[in-house]
Amino acid sequence: MIRTAYSGNHLAVFLLSLCVCSVATVDGRAGPTPDSTVSHIVVELEAGSVWQSRNGVQIPNNASADRFSLVDLVGSGPFPAARLYVLWNISERHGVRLLLAPLSYTEKGQFSSAVNFAGKTFQPGIPTNATYKFNSWRLSYRYNIYRGSSWRWWIGFTAKLRDAKIELNQQGASAAKTDVGFVPLLHLAGAVRFGRLWSAIIDVDGLAGGPGRAVDGSLKVRYSLDGSWSLAAGYRTVEGGADVEEVYNFAWLHYAFMSAEFRF
Repeated sequence: MIRTAYSGNHLAVFLLSLCVCSVATVDGRAGPTPDSTVSHIVVELEAGSVWQSRNGVQIPNNASADRFSLVDLVGSGPFPAARLYVLWNISERHGVRLLLAPLSYTEKGQFSSAVNFAGKTFQPGIPTNATYKFNSWRLSYRYNIYRGSSWRWWIGFTAKLRDAKIELNQQGASAAKTDVGFVPLLHLAGAVRFGRLWSAIIDVDGLAGGPGRAVDGSLKVRYSLDGSWSLAAGYRTVEGGADVEEVYNFAWLHYAFMSAEFRF
C-alpha cells in the first residue's frame, strides 16, 4: 500500500516544478478570465483503465519477509478505475474540492519460488489470489492565483485519507496487510483555453520527503458541449510508496480515462 512517509522522487519533483515554473513565468497582470461566468458547483465523473508498471511489496520490511512484484504475479492490467470530483467554487478566487477515488483489483497468479508475506509462506506453482486496494478520499482547498485571457492557475493543499490493503490467498495460506491513514499533500493546477470550446488542464496532488513519497498528476483535454456540459480525455500517473520498518511498497500506476462534467 502506498503510505505517506516521503522521500526525494524525480517524478514528483518534475511534476510539481513544472506547475511552479509555469506559474512563475506568467505575467501577473491578469486580463479577462477564461470563463465569462464562474460555476458554483462542478461535478465530474471519470472512468477508464489503469495499468501497473511497478508494484513491489515486502511485508514486514525485514529479513522475515520476501520482496516480490505484484506485476510479476498477476500482470500489469488493465484494471477498471473510476473517480468522482465535486468542486465548490466559493468565489472567483476560493474553491473546495472533494475527490472519491476507489481502486481495487483481485487477480490470480502463481509464484515461481516460495514467498514469505505477513507471517505466512506462499508456495510456488499454486494458484494464488492477490488483492490490491488503494482507495483515496480527498478534500482540497485551492486558491486561484492567476486569471488571464487564456490561462488560469490554482495552488492549495489536500487532506487525503487512504484506505489500503494487500492480501494473498492460496490453498493452505492466507495473509493480509491493511492501512488507513491521513496524508497531507500540496495541490497545483492549471488550465489553458485554446479556441472557444477547447481547453487543456494539468492537475497535481503530491509531496515527497522522508522515507516515502506520493504524487498524483494528470493531463487532459476538455471539449465544452454547451454552458453546462463538457467531455474530456486524458492520462494520469500515480506514483509513490513507503520504505519503513512495517512495510515496503512502491507502485507506479498509469490511467487512460474519459470524463463527463456538469456545471451548476
